[in-house]
Amino acid sequence: MKIEKISLLFLLLVLPAIMYNYLTKGYNNFIKLEVVGGSDHIIDNFSFINQDNKIINNDSLKGSIYVANFFFTSCPSICPIMTRNMSYVQDKLNAFPNIRFLSHTVDPSNDNPEKLSEYVDLMQSKNININLSNWDFVTGDKDKLYKIASNYFVNASVDSLAPGGFLHSEYFILIDKQGRVRSGIDKNGNVVGAYDGTNEVQMKDLINDVNVLMAEYKRPLKNDKD
Repeated sequence: MKIEKISLLFLLLVLPAIMYNYLTKGYNNFIKLEVVGGSDHIIDNFSFINQDNKIINNDSLKGSIYVANFFFTSCPSICPIMTRNMSYVQDKLNAFPNIRFLSHTVDPSNDNPEKLSEYVDLMQSKNININLSNWDFVTGDKDKLYKIASNYFVNASVDSLAPGGFLHSEYFILIDKQGRVRSGIDKNGNVVGAYDGTNEVQMKDLINDVNVLMAEYKRPLKNDKD
């Protein structure tokens, strides 16, 4: 009777794992994040200046996953909330070596590198921790900044009716190492696309999805060598 129980446990617990490993040949078949805009859509080449007067371009982010957003230093509404939430995401993901954060101003005529640096200091004074080792606040040509926003599938424009005179998306965008926009899916199976930077719950979703994306680069995937 004891031998029969052991055999039954083997069939129920051990054999399925052995068969799974054999059939998948050791590959991990976990669900991947969606590629937003199609696999051929990648972020265009860009070159901006950060708060330290250093050039930030595609090469600066090469080999890294990054999270992008749009803001301006004189924003009277959602920007400080977005910066606080980006700081939260940065802190929760600080164990990863290949992740960066990129905040683009939509008011480059005012937001020169000095203003960007002052904004960082102001946020720090409000107990919003900003680690500039992997977080850049960038400015540059207005048309190029607005064009890159559309490349991320978000909005950036001058709008006299908007708070502060500028319209910009509240979304955070997740970019993979190939320059593709990525996202998870919601509970209804819909592609999220981007993450509301004013929503704490969606920040947790973003953190979880970054973990999934990091796993894609660490585990061999069947029929996928990216």
